Amino acid sequence: MALKTADEYLRSLQDGRAVYYRGEKVADVTTHSELGVGARHCAIDYRLAADPHHASLCQVTENGRTLNRFYKTPRNADDLLKRRELIAATTQAGRAIIQLIREIGTDFLFAHAIVAHAMKETLKAPYHERLQAYHGYLAENDLAMAVAQTDVKGDRSGGPSEQEHPDYYVRVVDRRKDGIVVRGCKAHTTSSIYANEIIALPTRALADADADYAVAFAVPANVKGLRFIVSPLSGGSKSAFHYPVSSRHKIYDTLTVFDDVLVPWDRVFLCGETAYAGVLALGFVEFHRFTAISYKLPLMDLMIGAAMLMAEANGIEKAGHVREKLSRLISYRETVRALTVAAAHECALKGPGVAVPNTTITNIAKQYFAENYHAMVQKIQDIAGGLLVTGPGEEDLANPETKADVEKYLGGKKGFGAHNRLKLFNLIRDLFASEIGGYHELLAIHAEGSLEAQKITILRGFDAAACRSFAAECAGLDL
Repeated sequence: MALKTADEYLRSLQDGRAVYYRGEKVADVTTHSELGVGARHCAIDYRLAADPHHASLCQVTENGRTLNRFYKTPRNADDLLKRRELIAATTQAGRAIIQLIREIGTDFLFAHAIVAHAMKETLKAPYHERLQAYHGYLAENDLAMAVAQTDVKGDRSGGPSEQEHPDYYVRVVDRRKDGIVVRGCKAHTTSSIYANEIIALPTRALADADADYAVAFAVPANVKGLRFIVSPLSGGSKSAFHYPVSSRHKIYDTLTVFDDVLVPWDRVFLCGETAYAGVLALGFVEFHRFTAISYKLPLMDLMIGAAMLMAEANGIEKAGHVREKLSRLISYRETVRALTVAAAHECALKGPGVAVPNTTITNIAKQYFAENYHAMVQKIQDIAGGLLVTGPGEEDLANPETKADVEKYLGGKKGFGAHNRLKLFNLIRDLFASEIGGYHELLAIHAEGSLEAQKITILRGFDAAACRSFAAECAGLDL
């Protein structure tokens, strides 16, 4: 099958999936007044791939077939750098809002290719062949994917089998000749209502008592028993003037409920092997955090550009404290970019020859981005000033009784009339001082793993023993 068009992708979502939004069942996510915005945003992925100007980046040829580059298993640093470039390009096309309909799904495919290969060698498990077949199916049919990893967890002081409610973690409740039956719920599943396939995997390491929870699988988004309860956070009809980004570009997250869903055996990729649950969970985030630091770059570009334009509009672009803030924003961006490139260059080949970004460098980049994001937002807000949240609206420019006042009193430096200055305020408010701004701030801390998870990974992955030995040698210690 050839690459899908954006229209073909949107039609593929009209399949009777069970979507609930603000207490009501949604018949069609593509035509819904609010959720349809997110569907069209995700279709950018397909539009970009069909654009001749982006074909060399978005498309690859393997065995005579043209596929989307997202499905290409990375074999070396260049493959990872191209993947980074593709993720950044699709995010930039979405005005710094990523689509996440292929990125996370392929993160899983690459990670589990390594784990399933190891399981084949040690346990003679069938998952490697199943995963290869599923990967080929996705690529051949140019399908969109979402990943459901984070269980709702309940009492976090106990493991899955220690919960008062046994379904706080997704589990196998029946093993049948035709497959397994799964039950439970996953939280904050991004872009799930815009995916053709839903992939589930464990969220943590598991004990032997948790065997029923050691499960990874994939199902179509319209499978019987699967329900999506959509977060209303990104919702609401918004003016393009007041919300220049979020009125056109949205992603939605869901509670993803598996209510006795039947999964055929050929779509089961882990079932009871507790020793590999944590390995798969950690392997997934090795790729997923590389995806994270790749899609942050367009947002940081917008930070720099918006701050520069706002400083010019306010006539303060030459002020020392403003130049210092711009310098910090640029350093922030370039540090994350350089670390991302370094992580690709220092990749390691694992399992069946899959190139894995350097785990330590990737986590340092993610930690650096997260720990400094709020401080960078503060710099932009400081440059913009209080009118960011107290200025008049589009309606005041349209009203003859107030238009002259707004145009007279809200102009900035020569060349920046009131209308353009308000547009700049609106862009910055939309991204950094609104509902979506708060979403980005929380995303920086918790998405793709918490700060503590990154710190643990950095400590675990770095060879500190060599540093210790060197220090002992220099001190003349006899240890």
